[in-house]
Amino acid sequence: MIPFRHKPVLWQATINLLNLRPGLVAVDCTVGAAGHSRTILEHIKPDGFLIAIDQDPQALQAAAANLESFLAEQSATQGQTQSTEAAGRVIGHKAYDKPYTMVHSNFSRIKEILAELGVAAVDAVLMDLGVSSFQLDEGERGFSYQHNGPLDMRMNPDAGRTAKEVVNQASARELEEIFWRYGEERWSRRIAQFIVEERAKAPIETTEDLVTVIKKAIPAGAREDGPHPAKRSFQALRIFVNGELEILQQAIEDAAESLAPGGRLCIITFHSLEDRLVKEAFKKLAAGCTCPKDLPVCVCGKSPRGKILTSKPILPQPEEIAENPRSRSAKLRGFEKY
Repeated sequence: MIPFRHKPVLWQATINLLNLRPGLVAVDCTVGAAGHSRTILEHIKPDGFLIAIDQDPQALQAAAANLESFLAEQSATQGQTQSTEAAGRVIGHKAYDKPYTMVHSNFSRIKEILAELGVAAVDAVLMDLGVSSFQLDEGERGFSYQHNGPLDMRMNPDAGRTAKEVVNQASARELEEIFWRYGEERWSRRIAQFIVEERAKAPIETTEDLVTVIKKAIPAGAREDGPHPAKRSFQALRIFVNGELEILQQAIEDAAESLAPGGRLCIITFHSLEDRLVKEAFKKLAAGCTCPKDLPVCVCGKSPRGKILTSKPILPQPEEIAENPRSRSAKLRGFEKY
């Protein structure tokens, strides 16, 4: 596996919003290459603890390597005690010799993961819903419309249907629905029709094959301006293949429930569908009562579970966009538990 470093999006804003300090127990639900996790560890040391989750085994390997590199750097600059400060520390059911643990799983299982570790509550939870630069740039993963490779797109390469199977097996109606619902692609019907016609001649095997079909489907005039013509369709397929929106709603509720009082949940999204879902989920958590507005008194008995920290999402600054163009569509929202 090729080592990689992920440039964390909205890095400083995320760290500030999580309100990190020494001794906290934090969860990085999508550790990726540990871009955010390195900084989380730095802020919660000397006796804090990080639970790093990812469903991509390659990402976990890279994250472990990067965190070990970080701890080695800390040891070199601050003395050997930094490398052993967490040795023997008991978190939940287990004693750890490092200030973190890696968990190969989907963050939709956050409640089960914490229960398996014997952790009753945590102080900070981060969900970065983007695809890492490594995943995008690694052609063989099939996420990128700019690098040719097998049409896969699974975050966990050992589970679920591939994008190739979806593209070659779904009906035109199903494909249209996928491209419209998850990608908001205005040419969803034409793209679906062109895919069905092309696959009747030969299977669509690679990302390059699919990009070629999409370019044929979208009229030339519509391809002159804006993002890459395949961007929305690839986004839609990735979301569908990994069931990203279906798991997010419940994952947010479970993460909020797993927080200790005063604990914070921060979520970085990269497209409007995710952002709307996060916004509404936070509103629901902060609202409490679900009774109809015309009832004179509350009968549901529900109370607010916390407060929204971001009335509007935090956006990347122009300098960050210039340095990291993939941050352009990022939005950060935060919630604090009562």
